[in-house]
Parts: sequence; structure tokens; C-alpha cells
Amino acid sequence: MSNKTVRIGGASAFYGDSQLSARQLVDDGNIDYLVFDYLAEVTMAILSQAKAKNSDYGYAVDFVTVAMRDVLADCAQKGIKVIANAGGMNVPSCITALQTLCSELDISLNIAGVYGDDLSTNRQNLNSDDLAEMQTGQPLPERLSSINAYLGARPIADALAAGADVVVTGRVVDSALVIGPLMHEFNWQENEYEKLAQGALAGHILECGAQCTGGNFTDWHLVPDFSTMSYPIAQVSANGAFEVGIVPNTGGMVTEATIGEQILYEIGDPANYLLPDVACDFSNITLTQTGKDRVSVSGAKGRAPGNQYKVCATYVDGYKLISSFFMGGERAADKARVNINALVKRTERAFAAKGLGGYRRTSIEIIGAEDTYGPHAKAQNTREVIAKFGLHHDNKMALHFAASEIAYLATSAAPGMSGFGAGRPKPQPLIRVHSALINKSDVPVTVQLNKTVHFTQCYLTPESSPVAEAAQFSPDAIKAGVTSSDTSSSESLTSVPLVTLAYARSGDKGDNVNIGLIAREAKYLPVLYQQVTEQVVATYFAHQLEGHVLRYNLPGINGFNFLMTQALGGGGTASLRTDTQGKAAAQMLLSMPITVPKSWVEKA
Repeated sequence: MSNKTVRIGGASAFYGDSQLSARQLVDDGNIDYLVFDYLAEVTMAILSQAKAKNSDYGYAVDFVTVAMRDVLADCAQKGIKVIANAGGMNVPSCITALQTLCSELDISLNIAGVYGDDLSTNRQNLNSDDLAEMQTGQPLPERLSSINAYLGARPIADALAAGADVVVTGRVVDSALVIGPLMHEFNWQENEYEKLAQGALAGHILECGAQCTGGNFTDWHLVPDFSTMSYPIAQVSANGAFEVGIVPNTGGMVTEATIGEQILYEIGDPANYLLPDVACDFSNITLTQTGKDRVSVSGAKGRAPGNQYKVCATYVDGYKLISSFFMGGERAADKARVNINALVKRTERAFAAKGLGGYRRTSIEIIGAEDTYGPHAKAQNTREVIAKFGLHHDNKMALHFAASEIAYLATSAAPGMSGFGAGRPKPQPLIRVHSALINKSDVPVTVQLNKTVHFTQCYLTPESSPVAEAAQFSPDAIKAGVTSSDTSSSESLTSVPLVTLAYARSGDKGDNVNIGLIAREAKYLPVLYQQVTEQVVATYFAHQLEGHVLRYNLPGINGFNFLMTQALGGGGTASLRTDTQGKAAAQMLLSMPITVPKSWVEKA
């Protein structure tokens, strides 16, 4: 077995992440690869609109003008290769912009691109019923803002094999940015599924940047210094085992808990994490603290992937208007609600007179009165709030009228209202996401090296590698710890918030919310298994939940993952809520009371 290792630094979790992360990793990370993840579902729609306005755009411009302008020359000098999905909807234009930058910096690099994910040019040949929405079964809408397949890692590896120093892609699965260079460096074959699953896990941990180094960590108060936040580095061996660490003397931290939270982030069923290159099972992974700010990760299992890509389409479904104002004084929350309800009734009455129809949806959330907590709210008689409301209508002009009418409340309704300094809000398109599947044989992928198309081909799962079924986890496999009798014995019991026993992390997939939960100690796991059930979680979030709750088990890290469907009011830009991506859902769940022996609390 080769002793070679590859060090990969994760510099970006989204389009808009820190401008300082790449410099930290390039200067002091001793890395071989620098990777950037920019693309979310709605980002593709925004980039598509930018390309429609100017055919030279449609990619993540900041990647070139900010990140690469800052570090590209140093990457070239140190031999650091760069992988980024910054190509968005226009990979060739991103290549051209990078080549122009290389000329300005007087450096010579091979720039490669991977694309073919954009299916919009072939829209007329796509069968709407064949591309039915995976969850609802609805056919693909006729008019789309964007439609992209999630490509895999193999074309990135092929681009590197062709001599690329920088690879930019369109829509690929996030972890492909890490799997690709590992396939290239270690010559991993398409059927080495255990190694590919480990590479996928490394990619999943790095893809959200500082979220694995203390960002969004449950015990945020233990993170040394957010102002000098650390960005992660994975050191990967040829067999796929890897260790996550950070640049010394930076402000984050790496522990089994910080890594565990990120592993649970937005994965759905951990035994069926499906990617174009490998189907992964993360349910029995092992995390080991190997030193200060170093954690080794092993145990991911892999099997053959299917012969389909996931497809993400976005489309406009009417318009939305989001606005807020300050309200002060006694009964501030009540006054705010009265004012917003008056605005809704007043404008709908005017719409009826104009023949415009009513609102399709409205949302009222009084921030400070804990409206987002529903029946679990604790705020009482607060004397200052921010009143936030969202309105959804098919007619843009109706929302323009509503925006113009908001200010009447300042002198014609309950007192204490202020905060109009930003002026009238503007209606925005309400963009929905449609997820489907498409055969890999219908998606030819292009690898371009500099200005020349290197090749175009379809990447299919080899016929000799049948898709295996995932092993089903049995609840009996939960590690022995406190039995049910321990919380029903003669020992006195007490109630503690869930955060006393667990770490948690939440995020979105469309209109669904994932909440990952990890026991702080193995002995807590059976109690969590008994008391934090699917039904309990569904009841706790009943004020937000329209679908159902599934619980998946991860005995390897003493954890669970909860998937709540139809829990975000449409999710992303389709939601009118304050928390459109479920980022606070885990924090809410951690307030839920759990019954434990008093001795547990006393020892703590």
C-alpha cells in the first residue's frame, strides 16, 4: 500500500463565503488541492438569469475576480491545483475569464472545464412525465428558469489526467469536487466502491467549509475565535482513510462532535446517500480524535451507483413580497399582528375591486415573540418586536400596490410602528425547485481543456457492476447503555433540555428539513431512542410540518437523522417564512425537554 497522502482544503461553502479562506489555506495549509463549492439550487436560477442578460456571464464571477485574483499566482508557484464548480451555467466563459486573469498575472496554467449538466437547450426533447418530481410526482413544468443534471466526479478526474491545473465545472454533486482529485491521484477505479465512499465522505465534510471546524456548532461558545475562523483540510490516504484538520493558530476547532454534526448535515437516509459515482452507507462510520484539532474518519461503505443523475429544475410560480417593520411599546406583538392583518384585508379588498384576485399565501412572523417556535414560545409581554410578513400573489402589479400601501399603517393603525428607512420593498419572482431523475445515457458530458473541447461522452455505470441493495440497520444494533428501566426505576427523575444530552445540526433539501442528532455520551443513546421518536418530533414541529417525519439511525457515531418532509412552506426562495432553509430547526429541537435520572444532571 502506498504511503502517499493528498491534502485538500475546502475554501467555500456557498456563493458569498469568505474572501479570506483561500489565502489561509494556500499560505499555511500545505495543501495539494484547493476546492470551492459555490452552487445551490436557486443559485443556478440566478446564474441562468445573468446569462440570459449577458451571454458572457452565468458563472461565479467572484471566483475569478476575488478568490483567484488573490491566490492563483501562489497556487501556480506552489503547485496547488484548484477545483471549483464556479462554472455555473457558463463554464466556457469562466475558462476564458481565468485565462485572461492568467495573462494579467503573467502565469501559464492549463484551465479545464466540465459541463453538459445544463439541459435547457434540449428542453423540447425532455418528456415532462419522465421527469416527474421525485417526491410529489408532478410533471416537469413547461416554463423553466433552469434545469441541470448533477454530474459526478469521473470527468473531473479525466480533466486532471489531461493536464489541468484548474478545473471549473457546472452543476456537479458537491462531493465530486473532492472525489475527482482523489480518483486521479490514487488511480481509483470505478468499481472500488469502498474507497469512493470514503472519498465521498471526505467531500461531504469539506463541502460546507467551516461548518465542520466550529461553524454552526451546537457548543458554539467553545469555539476559540470566529473572527479568525479555520477552514478544513482533509489528508487522504490511498485506501480512502482520512484525517480532518485545520491550519494551526486559527480560530476554529476540529472534534468528533464538529465533524459528526457536518456528517449528518442534509444527508437524508445515511445508509442510502446516492451519488453518480457511488452509493454510500455512512451509518457505521468511526470518528477518532487523533490529536488537537485532528479527527480521523473511516468506515464508509460503498456499492454500485444507479444509471441516473438527479436533476434540479427551477421555475417561477408567481411573485412574493417580503417586508418588515419595528413595533415598540406594551403589547407590541399584538399591535404588530393587528397592523399586518389590516394591511392584508385592505389590499385584498382593493384587489377584488380591480379584478386581481386574492393572495395565494400569506405569512406573519413576529420576531421577538418567538412565533417561529409556535406553541413552544416562551416570550411573554415583550415590548419590542420586528414584524415580518410575506405575501404571495400571481400578479406582480398587485404586490407593487401592496408595497405602496404598507406605509399607511404608520399613522392609521396601532401606535409604536417605525423602521421604514429602507423604503418600499420590491416584488420578487417566487422560484420553486423541481427534482427528478434522468438516465446518464441522455446526458453527454464535455471536458474542455483551455479553448479546445477535449472530448464529449456519457458516463455510465459499468454493466458488470450491478446496483446492490443497502444493508438495513436494525435498532437492536444500538450500543448497550442505559436501559428503559433506568429511567423508570426508583431513582428520582428530572427534566432537562435535549441540548444537555445531544448535539444537533439542521438544514434543507427543497421543502424538506434534515435534523441530525448525536448523543454526547453513548449511555444517552437509548434514552434518545426512546424519547425522541418520529411521532415526538412530528408533534413538536406540528406548527410547521405538512408532511411526515422519518428517523434514520447512525450507530457508528451514536446518532440519528430526522427527515421532515414539507416542513419549510415551500423551502428556499419559494418560502415566505423567516427560516426558509431550516437552519434553526435543530436549535428549536434542542429545547425539547427529556426525562433523565437526576444523577446524570448532578454528575454533569
